[in-house]
Order: sequence, then C-alpha cells, then structure tokens
Amino acid sequence: MSSDLSAEALAEILPRRPVRCYPAMLSTEADALAWARTDAPAGAVVVADYQVSARGRAGLEWTIEQGISLCFSMILRPRLAPEKEGWLYTVGTSGLADVLGETATIEWPDLVLVGEAQAGAVGVQVSLGPATTEWAVITVLVAQPKSPRPALLARIVEAIEARSSSVPPDVLQDYLPRCRTLGQRVRARLIPMGPTGPRVTGKAVGSLTDGALVIETDEGKRIAVRPQNLGLLEKDAG
Repeated sequence: MSSDLSAEALAEILPRRPVRCYPAMLSTEADALAWARTDAPAGAVVVADYQVSARGRAGLEWTIEQGISLCFSMILRPRLAPEKEGWLYTVGTSGLADVLGETATIEWPDLVLVGEAQAGAVGVQVSLGPATTEWAVITVLVAQPKSPRPALLARIVEAIEARSSSVPPDVLQDYLPRCRTLGQRVRARLIPMGPTGPRVTGKAVGSLTDGALVIETDEGKRIAVRPQNLGLLEKDAG
C-alpha cells in the first residue's frame, strides 16, 4: 500500500468514518457491494491503491495507474423511489465536479472533464426495495489527481454526500450549466445493445430529477433516457 493511502493516513484525514483500505484487490466496488449488503453504514468507504478489474457504468473497464490514480467506492443509503435510481449519477458527477474545480464540466451520465481531458468518472450500483432504494454504491475514478490523494478522497466523499442530501432542484441548478452534453446531437443506444437494439437519436435538451437525459427527436418528440437503461451514448452528425 502506498503510504499516502495507508490505514493510518486515511484514519487521520477521515476520522470517525468507516474505511477499508487495501494495497490491491479485484475491485473496490465488489467489496463495497458485499459490505453494503450487511452492516455498512452510510458514508463507509473502500479504497485500494490498485485494482485489477475496476469498472464503471454498465461494466465499462477503467484503467488504474498504481500509485497515481485515485479510485474508491462509497456507500450511501438514500431513500429514492426505485425509478429514480439514476439520479445518483447526477449526484456523483456533481460532487466530483465540485471538487475538480470551476472549469470542470460533465458529460452525461458519468464523466467529468477538465478542459477537453477526461478527469474523472463515476459508476453506480443500487439495491432496489419494493418502495425505495435500500442502499447504493458510488465508485469514483480520478485518473490523474492534481492534489494529494487522501485530501482529494475526503473532499470528494464530502461533496457527494452534500449533493445527495440536497434537494434535486438545487442540484440541477448547478448541474445543467455544467453538462456539456446539452445542446449536442446524440444517439443513445439502449440496453440490450445490438444491431437491432433500441436507440434514440436527436438533440439533448435537458435532464430530469431521475437522472434522465431528455432527447428531442427530429419529429419533435421528447424522450427521457435513464442512465440505468443506457448502453452507449454517441455524438451523432445527423
């Protein structure tokens, strides 16, 4: 384990917060999912210096540079209607962008950019109950941190928690101007993907309090695409 992510270093910067840290592991998400299913409290964090199989939204593979990248998972216990689980992508990317600076922008649903470079990403896994979500694991990647990793981790965790506890209209007020996907012509390929799979093409015109991207088709119809139903979002030249 790199000394900056040791148990002692994290205990100092994250006092009173349950933290599991590892030199290397398959993925922090897998460990956090197992922990969330048992007794993990909201705010618990799993971090590793290196991950063999770190993955984000829809199982997309992430590249982790040992000793450089910051990648961790945190557990939340929000009470959302099951159909609003995708809102946590708005929460996660907003919190991450808050920390990465005033120039940070968001590509819906899961990426944060600084300038034209992809600076970070989030992935979300949610357990759905009959009436509300039971728990969620948000996994965060910062590929090339510009500040010490422990301090950055603490700031991101706190920022995501703050966005999670805020009312959706307040979050969207900051999110919408940051979302560079809005105004673009896009093609959303939905799950299940394939040559004949469902897709929505048009101009991205808004985002909703369930995390959905609103796409206006060439026929003038507006369709809400939720993050959990998305396979791939592509720019469309028309």
